[in-house]
Amino acid sequence: MQRSKIGAGIIICACVLAPLGCRAFGDEMYPHAFPRTGTVKPFENDRVTVWEVNWLKGVMQPVHRHRYDMAGVYLRFGQITVTGPDEPVPASPKPGPVFEIPRPYYQPKGVTHREVAFGGPNDPERLGIMCDLKDSTPQPFEVPPGMMTAFPREGAKDVLDNARVIEWDYTWKPHAPVARHVHDKDSIEVFLEGGTIKRTMAEGR
Repeated sequence: MQRSKIGAGIIICACVLAPLGCRAFGDEMYPHAFPRTGTVKPFENDRVTVWEVNWLKGVMQPVHRHRYDMAGVYLRFGQITVTGPDEPVPASPKPGPVFEIPRPYYQPKGVTHREVAFGGPNDPERLGIMCDLKDSTPQPFEVPPGMMTAFPREGAKDVLDNARVIEWDYTWKPHAPVARHVHDKDSIEVFLEGGTIKRTMAEGR
């Protein structure tokens, strides 16, 4: 994806709703999906854990269960095969279709499987930012009268939208100020390209 703008990113906004679903029976049988080989945890608080996930070829990942709703974005394509907990990993996995990057992603909790990366020595490995949305229900935020919300906004493309999260693809254009706004949802920004962004807070800082 070619861009000539100051900065481009995917903004993952967690809706202020009760978590969907309930914890699956028998969670103790399997570990949570993360941490594992190929992952780095750049950020965590009481509402979200953010993981940088690299699906490493030749590494047999364990069968695991996703204990949280998960939202994210793939940053690099690589072939993986996914099997259920009682299914053998195929000796010669069938390649899947190549998808465009960046690719938004959402998965509800309770999914139990194993992912194994494959391909030749010169093939890329899949890379993504995956966010565990913890079972937290914050108080609804009241938008002040006359104040606009951060999204939607001009130039922002809604690329994933459900009851749990909304993901926006947005590029900050040079010398094009964004109107004063308030973030009414928790959000994680995943930048795809670098740039310098000046922010002015409500108190003028």
